[in-house]
Parts: sequence; structure tokens; C-alpha cells
Amino acid sequence: MKYMMFVCVEQGSSEADWAGAPDIDEWLGEVADVRVTGHELDKTSTAKTVRVRQGEVLVTDGPFTESKEWIVGFDILDCPDIETAVRIAARHPVAYGGRIEVRPYAEVPGDKD
Repeated sequence: MKYMMFVCVEQGSSEADWAGAPDIDEWLGEVADVRVTGHELDKTSTAKTVRVRQGEVLVTDGPFTESKEWIVGFDILDCPDIETAVRIAARHPVAYGGRIEVRPYAEVPGDKD
């Protein structure tokens, strides 16, 4: 089963918030057998939000929601169950000072993945 990890941090977090966090390269080595892909995202100021309303495309700068927390990266895991995905997320360096949201892929009829 595939799981998406949303990697989130609060604006203005500091190095002190990350005390005891493992090195990202160490984490990547630990999860190499289940991590399908992932990447850090560019800063939120480079984001565009796209909506279509009554046939009109509306594009605004920045993320959709006003928040103190931003998604700064993602990882896709292929694990046997959500408990395994949660254990992996708990070792991610950002879990120590930010938060990781783990969400299973939805089952879509006819989807082969």
C-alpha cells in the first residue's frame, strides 16, 4: 500500500526546535527499501493556487490557506500497513520540530498502482 507523507514546519522555527533529530541522509538510508520518491519543496512564496469557477481560471500567488504551518516536502512510501508508515514518519528529522502527516492513497476502481 502506498502512503503520502506531508512534511510540515511552522514559520519561524529555529534550530533549537530540531534538537535530537536524525540526519536526513541517515533517515534516507533507513527507508530506502520503502521510499518510492520524495522531495523538498521550494518556498511558499513561489506557489500558485489554481481554481476554476464558472469556467474562469483564477490564479493567486502563494498557498491556498493562511497558516502558520507550511508543507515543505513530501515522501511517498510503499509499506505493508499504516503502522509501518507511521514508524517511518516518526524517524523523519522534521518530525522532531515540525510534523509529518501520513495519509494512505485512496483506493480507486481500476487503478493498477
